[in-house]
Amino acid sequence: MSQDLSALEDWATVLLNRLDSNERRKFMGTLAQELRRSQRQRITAQRNPDGTAFAPRKPKQTLRGKQGRIKSKMFTKLRTARYLKIQSSGVGFSVEFLGRVARMARVHQYGLKDRPERGQADVRYEARQLLGFTEQELETIRNAVIDHLAG
Repeated sequence: MSQDLSALEDWATVLLNRLDSNERRKFMGTLAQELRRSQRQRITAQRNPDGTAFAPRKPKQTLRGKQGRIKSKMFTKLRTARYLKIQSSGVGFSVEFLGRVARMARVHQYGLKDRPERGQADVRYEARQLLGFTEQELETIRNAVIDHLAG
């Protein structure tokens, strides 16, 4: 996967260097928005980039939230634009979690240990890849670069 990504980066860099900086910045912004939309849909579907399902929650965890609601999906707030941020420039773009939620996302992304609440013991979380490239997203990036340069 990383080889595909580096090959795509090398290929796209040569083509995008032919654009002026304003046009490149606009294109990077639209591409970043499209990628964020795709990541949001994948997180909503509870899927890793390779297509496997997220590891399920632990069974002893209470699923009732405020006022008796039953929470059925993980990361419902994380996938909103408030937490899943886009940063773009003429050089590149990124879709990332910023601020305090970045720590929680990193714990789930890599399956690290964390303390759920103050005073509790550390818990090892299952790895759930929130951010990553699927084959379809790489193909979308390739097609967007070609379409932008052709039209």
